[in-house]
Amino acid sequence: MNYALIFAGGVGNRMNSKAKPKQFLEIHGKPIIVHTIEHFDNHPDIDAVCVVILAEWMDYTQKLVEKYNLKKVKWVVSGGASALESQYNGLNAIASAAAKEDSIVLIHDGVRPLINEKIITDCIRETKEYGSAVTVAPAIETIIRADNEHNITDTFPRSECQLARAPQTFFLNDILDVHERARKAGKYDFVDSTSMLLSFGKKIHIVEGPSENIKVTNPEDFYICRALLDAKENSQIYGV
Repeated sequence: MNYALIFAGGVGNRMNSKAKPKQFLEIHGKPIIVHTIEHFDNHPDIDAVCVVILAEWMDYTQKLVEKYNLKKVKWVVSGGASALESQYNGLNAIASAAAKEDSIVLIHDGVRPLINEKIITDCIRETKEYGSAVTVAPAIETIIRADNEHNITDTFPRSECQLARAPQTFFLNDILDVHERARKAGKYDFVDSTSMLLSFGKKIHIVEGPSENIKVTNPEDFYICRALLDAKENSQIYGV
C-alpha cells in the first residue's frame, strides 16, 4: 500500500496573511492545500491520504475534503508543535490501518502544490528499489556557509549541491522506527525527515523533481506559484 502524508500545521507568519493560514489561501479559486492534495488523490498508485493540520482548522479542512470530493483522504489529524511532530502524528494515524512492513509513505508539504504525477511515480518506484526517495532540484547558484558574524566560511560548487524538496518517501516501518528512536534519545530538533534518518546512519536515495516544485512560504512564492499555474493552464489552451 502507498500512502501520502500531507502536513500543513504552520500558521504562515512570513506570508503576512491575517485572515487564514497560508495553506488555505486561494489560487484559481481553490485553496493551495487542495491543489496539493489533488495530485495524490488523482494518482493511481496512491491508496490513501492523511492530512495533518492545525487543530483549530480540522473541521474546515474536512469540509474542503467533502467540497472538492477528495476521496482518498482517510484521515484529518491534528498537528504538533513542530513539523516533525506533525509528521509523527500522521504516521501513527496511517500505521493504525496499514501493514507497516511493506507500506510506503510519501511525506509532502501542504504548501508545495507544483508537483506532478511523474515525481510521485518516481518516488514510489525508487523507494521500492533503494529504500528511500527524497526529491531534490539542482542548485542553480553557488551555496555558501557563513558564520555568526556574517563572514563566509565555505563555498560549495553548485554542481555538487542539490536543493531538498518533497515528497520525501520511505517505507512506513523505517520512518516510524527512526521517529521513535529520535524521541527516546531526546534528539528531535531535526529540520526534516531526511536529516533525522541521516543522523541515525540511514542511506538516503535522491530523485530529481521539477524545478518549479517550490514551497509557498512568503508573498513572493505565492505570486510565483500563481504565475506557474497560469502558464500550465495557458499551455493547455494554446498548446505552447
